[in-house]
Amino acid sequence: MASSQKRRVAACKRRFREFYPGGFHDEDYIVMERLYKWDAHRQWQQSLAPDVLKTMLRSGQGAEAASAAVRIESRTNLLFSFEKMAIRDAVSTPEGATCFAAGLYDWLHGRGSDKARFERWCHTVDALPRRQTRVSTWPVVTVFGFIGRPRTHIFLKPNVTRAAAERFGFEFSYQSRPNWDTYSSLLSFARTIREELADWRPRDMIDIQSFIWVLGSSEYD
Repeated sequence: MASSQKRRVAACKRRFREFYPGGFHDEDYIVMERLYKWDAHRQWQQSLAPDVLKTMLRSGQGAEAASAAVRIESRTNLLFSFEKMAIRDAVSTPEGATCFAAGLYDWLHGRGSDKARFERWCHTVDALPRRQTRVSTWPVVTVFGFIGRPRTHIFLKPNVTRAAAERFGFEFSYQSRPNWDTYSSLLSFARTIREELADWRPRDMIDIQSFIWVLGSSEYD
C-alpha cells in the first residue's frame, strides 16, 4: 500500500476513535451504532429464518412474511421515512406482498451466484407496486439482506458511502440505479476495510457498515 493510502486509512481510524476510542468493542459504539441493528437481526432470525420463511411461502403466507420483514425494519432508523412508506405501500396488496416475500427468499437463500440472485432481487423490487415514492432505491434494495444476513450482506446509503470511500481512498464504482457492479464494488470496499481493521476484530457487516457511517455521515462532522 502506498504511503499516501496508509495515511488516509490511519486518518479514518483516528476519526472513528475520536467518537469510539474502543473501536468496535467500545461500549458507546455498541449502544449507539451496533445494538439496534443486531436486535433487528435477532428478530429476523426468530420470525423469518430460512426454514420459517420457506414454510410461510409454501403455505400461502407470503403477505404475513412481507409484513414481518417490513415491521422488523421499521423499528430501525436505517431507511428514511419516505422509503419506509414506499415499501409499506408496495406490500400492502396480496400480489405485491407475495412477490416481495418470494423474491426476498430467493435473494437470501436461493440458488445461483450472488450476482444472479442480486439481479433477480433488483428486478423484484423494481416491479413492486408504487404509489407516490419510488420503491427501488439502494437503501430499500440492500436493507433486508443486511438485517437478514449481516455476516454476508451490507447496507448502502449512497451519499454516506461515497463520502466514506473518498475519505478512505477507495475507488467506489457507483451508479444510482441498483445494479450488481455497484453492489460488488461495495462488497470489495467492505473487504478492504475488514482487512485494514483486522486488529479491531470486526464481527460482521454491521461493524463495517457502522465504520462507513461514521466516516461519511454529517452526523459525525
